Order: sequence, then structure tokens, then C-alpha cells
Amino acid sequence: MSRPVPVPTELTELFWAAARQGELVLPQCSDCGLRFFVPEPACPGCLSRSWTYEPSSGRGTVYSVTVVHRAPGPGFEVPFALAAVDLDDGATMLSHVVGTDPEQVTIGMRVSVDFRALTDEITLPFFTPDRIG
Repeated sequence: MSRPVPVPTELTELFWAAARQGELVLPQCSDCGLRFFVPEPACPGCLSRSWTYEPSSGRGTVYSVTVVHRAPGPGFEVPFALAAVDLDDGATMLSHVVGTDPEQVTIGMRVSVDFRALTDEITLPFFTPDRIG
């Protein structure tokens, strides 16, 4: 069985289109400047409905991590490192850290976004240890 596939909505379709092109974009409020994730109808900082997707460097730091040993559902390969990543240019994303032993992922580790196609329509942003530093 394959893992669940995200279903784009009107709110998220631009995020998924950018991911298919290997670009990470984040909502940024036009009124207060807050960058946030996940996309919401209104800015969680000031409740403005005026925001746009803006490019992100895709680099950040692992804020928190857990190694998952029991699959949350069909199609997940375990173990995997699930991390909250504080992005350098704002927002925090929850994602898998891949490309290394899950037990080696640590708080404070520098990571970079790495896109992996799940289907022809959905490409997921994962993170890998940052080899740049």
C-alpha cells in the first residue's frame, strides 16, 4: 500500500506547484510581514487575509526531532526522523529528515530542503543534512 497523498486545495495549489518545480515557497503576510506555515486563510499574526507565497532558501535548523519506529499508516517506511525545522527566512515546517541515519538527526543540525516526487502531481519537501554548513 502507498502512503497517503496530500490533496491540493485552492489555498495550497501554488505551494504544490512550486514544490513540483523544486522550489519552496512560504506564505508571507503583506501587512505585518510574518512568514508562516501551514497556509491559512488569514495570517496567524495579525489576521490579515492579505498574503502571498514568497520563495524560501529552504535552509534551516532542526528545532526538535523524534525518530518514529511505528508507521503512522500504510506506506510509511520506518524508522524515520520527523523534525520541526526552523527555516532561516521564517516559519517552521514539520517534515522528514532523510539522507542520513534517523538516529543521527539532532537538535541544532543544519538542513536543506530536498524535494521528492510522491506522484506525478505531488512532490514533497523533505530535508537533508546541510553539507554547506
